[in-house]
Amino acid sequence: MSLASWFRWNEPPHRISQRTPTEMVVETLMMELNWQTKQAEKQQRERENEYRKIKTGVDYGWLVSYPKQSYDISPGERLQLEDMCSKIHPSYCGPVILRFRQLITEYEPEVQEVSRLFRSVLQEAAEKIKEEEEAKKLARQWNTKNKTSLSLTTFKSRSRISPFISDIKTISEDVERGTQPTRRIWSMPEFRNAK
Repeated sequence: MSLASWFRWNEPPHRISQRTPTEMVVETLMMELNWQTKQAEKQQRERENEYRKIKTGVDYGWLVSYPKQSYDISPGERLQLEDMCSKIHPSYCGPVILRFRQLITEYEPEVQEVSRLFRSVLQEAAEKIKEEEEAKKLARQWNTKNKTSLSLTTFKSRSRISPFISDIKTISEDVERGTQPTRRIWSMPEFRNAK
């Protein structure tokens, strides 16, 4: 017997990452936030270079070396944003990203403002999800309420109406019998006075 069979080094890893939809949403949204933060930082550097070029009249941009990413979100804020992302339903992930990108292009925020903008988009989506859940809940309550009320109304109406036992004469009875109707208006049933 070889040692490799004991330690199972030759076997491929059988563990396939089984991530939940919530984890996928959190990861996707946080990746989008990181990307937009990097882009905002790049745009901010370009604006600063343009300003320096206009101010001094000389372009020293080729001399400057920038760190890969100088701005980072604080760990506490990152945890709060991840918690907010976990409340987003997977079907809202795409619309949240689109809305975030739209606001980024619309406002062209500074690097520090990107996370606040992202937070506002997440809050907006969470409120929309909450409103839709409440609407679904009300619709379910309405449907169950209507079903019970209709069944009770149907039951009550069946117990009261007996079409074959009626003391009220109608036009159709007179026509069927071939008799002349007594003096009354054709659209109104005949009521007798009980003395």
